[in-house]
Amino acid sequence: MQGTRTAKTLHVRRNDTVVVLAGKSKGRKGRVLRVFPAEGRAIVEGVNFVRKHTKANPQRNIKGGIAEQESPIAISNVMVVCPTCGPVRIGRKVQGDRKVRVCKKCGTTLDK
Repeated sequence: MQGTRTAKTLHVRRNDTVVVLAGKSKGRKGRVLRVFPAEGRAIVEGVNFVRKHTKANPQRNIKGGIAEQESPIAISNVMVVCPTCGPVRIGRKVQGDRKVRVCKKCGTTLDK
């Protein structure tokens, strides 16, 4: 059944820079705009464009035609980019009273 997954902690968060590992946008980098934990998907800026047919609505000042917009991509197909060493896997470490994400290669904290 679709949509019955429980929300869990993910390796990707909003405003992370990620690189796409698979699909038609493979190799592209972008910033995460939105994350859907229940579906296991995320919207990445400039990645996985789809064409949407829109109807004109003069009241809302919307033009009709074909508009391009980002579509959600599976979180398993993206990898977080470390500012110092590039695309990496992430680990978790407790610093003080917080659990933070760290780079597996260099140990840099990825949370601000």
